[in-house]
Amino acid sequence: MSYGLKEKHIFAINSVFKKYPKIEKAILYGSRAKGNYRNGSDIDLTLIGANLNLSALFKIENELDDFLLPHKIDLSIFLKIENSDLIEHINRIGIICYKQTGIENYEKNYKTI
Repeated sequence: MSYGLKEKHIFAINSVFKKYPKIEKAILYGSRAKGNYRNGSDIDLTLIGANLNLSALFKIENELDDFLLPHKIDLSIFLKIENSDLIEHINRIGIICYKQTGIENYEKNYKTI
């Protein structure tokens, strides 16, 4: 397991992301990225892609819900986040868990878009 998640759950999430070419990257943040998650902790993910919109976000959320994963997924679009503290948190501790070209080996130190 990585970040308290089973590999099959990570694969399921990324399989949805692969269906949407507008998604350039997905960034894991919050307690799972910091390593202080608990059993019931949600999965905080923000998506990066110049043409992502709320319509696409809702479709992605619905597909993720269909997997009935044991964790709630809190999904956002990075460029739509207005909270400067949250943006700083994501830039500081965010971990790339998906790139458009495929599943990556969880790069650390995500600093730029």
